[in-house]
Amino acid sequence: MVASVQKIEELLQSGVESLGYELVCVELLQHRHAVLRLYVDAPDGIGIEDCEAVSRYASGVLDVNDPVAGNYVLEVSSPGADRPLVTAEHYLRYRGEEARVQLRRPLGGSKNFRGVIVDIVDDDLLLEVDGEKITLPLPLIRRARLVPSFFEAGVH
Repeated sequence: MVASVQKIEELLQSGVESLGYELVCVELLQHRHAVLRLYVDAPDGIGIEDCEAVSRYASGVLDVNDPVAGNYVLEVSSPGADRPLVTAEHYLRYRGEEARVQLRRPLGGSKNFRGVIVDIVDDDLLLEVDGEKITLPLPLIRRARLVPSFFEAGVH
């Protein structure tokens, strides 16, 4: 499979935005079959009709440009309660919320952190972990997701 997530994002970003949605992130997963997953959001949330509209648009663009070699399944979804955090704007939007952050390589002996998003300063995420503010360089972050607060309350 010769495709880059960045290339797919470039192909879809402006069109998804013109439909009134934010392209939160793109995942290209290789399991038994390839899965191309698009997470989209809107100010009033995302419903099934929204996912269908983005899917129709993305299918057309992807069919013409063919950025994924071979067969794949296209999935369009809302980011959900454990939404991925990808851009500096995402972190800023969710200041005060708890997040799980995984780094590409260890920092201070750890690759995994869980704490409250404090701010973005320059190219760094400030995260409060166990009462201490730590600095995580954004380019070092492999993935980050919000921690849904209802899971903490025991609701599943």
